[in-house]
Amino acid sequence: MAERYGLIVEDVEYARPGGVPLLARLYRPQGKGPFPGVVEVHGGAWTGNDRFTNTPINQPLAETGVVVMAIDFRMPPVAQYPASLADINLAVRWLKVNAARLGVDAAKVGLLGTSSGGHQAMLAAMRPHDPRYTSHALEGRADASVGYVAMCWPVADPLARYEMVQANGNERLVAAHDAYWPDAAAMDEGSPQRILGRGEDVARPPALLIVGTADDNLGPTMAPRFAETYRAAGGELQYEEFPGAPHAFIGKDPQAEIARRAIALILDFVHAQTR
Repeated sequence: MAERYGLIVEDVEYARPGGVPLLARLYRPQGKGPFPGVVEVHGGAWTGNDRFTNTPINQPLAETGVVVMAIDFRMPPVAQYPASLADINLAVRWLKVNAARLGVDAAKVGLLGTSSGGHQAMLAAMRPHDPRYTSHALEGRADASVGYVAMCWPVADPLARYEMVQANGNERLVAAHDAYWPDAAAMDEGSPQRILGRGEDVARPPALLIVGTADDNLGPTMAPRFAETYRAAGGELQYEEFPGAPHAFIGKDPQAEIARRAIALILDFVHAQTR
């Protein structure tokens, strides 16, 4: 991965649900290609942030020869779950359908997400054919299956996190859960951890999970428990802990040594999956 590319960066409209445009920021390497492609899903407790949030991850990833599509998607108060999963599913299909003109290898498309975006990336990867998630029509033939998924501090069990933040009085996160999820039953149904625990027949692409051991947003057991469950269900998962690191530590200081190491892990993982 020694080669570095200049980038073409542009915003495109990839969907218009209800007449409201959804934008994506595309980072395209200036080179011959075709390149692997990644659809990036930002975090923000399912209710905040945008396609610019993870620029410190997306730009260096693209500079190593990956087309990155960082998406906006519907959030409360506009829409609740599963609307965002339909948008993510469409974004994967859109990138594949437009692969030739964007210099993407459609066979090497994956997902990347942070926090609630990590949850949604994993859920979208698990259920690429769920009719609720495939509800957006798109001209051109492509499905939303992905070859890999990279997650940073994902909310792998939304119901367990809801119960935790209720217990510790984190009103901001309780309100975010209440805004995005119709009810606790939906949190259970849309929990990657519980999907695997129920033995549902879902896709299990190779995965990377990065988390800090001081992540009080998730608690100490959610990430390692999901890694163990994913592997037990037959999935391949690379688990990387960062001692003392808090939630969303890359974004807090992207130039810090710990953030640079985490970004390097993401880059290495994506390229290892797309050789």
